[in-house]
Amino acid sequence: MSRTLFQQIADGEIPADIVYEDDRALAFRDINPQAPTHILVVPRKPIPRADAIEETDEALVGHLFVVAKQVAADEGLSDYRLVMNNGEGAGQSVFHIHLHLLGGRGMQWPPG
Repeated sequence: MSRTLFQQIADGEIPADIVYEDDRALAFRDINPQAPTHILVVPRKPIPRADAIEETDEALVGHLFVVAKQVAADEGLSDYRLVMNNGEGAGQSVFHIHLHLLGGRGMQWPPG
């Protein structure tokens, strides 16, 4: 499997507007934002899809949500949406799991 765009960003090979990073995850602004605040929260470990998450990844996936909460607070968001797509038909375009943190505008349900 070739290295994903997100792995290349995590390795510093491709620039990104990084707003958070630690040894397990990083968060950076989406280059095609769908809301005033649109940040991607990405694990450093490459996991291609949500349905490829293993039991051994439980703490890592939980960490992504903790990071998202911290980033939302840092961005001044109290209301926001977290989305993880699974597969091309669901809108996944980079096959490396990630949370979309969307905020700064009202969100409708169901989403479009």
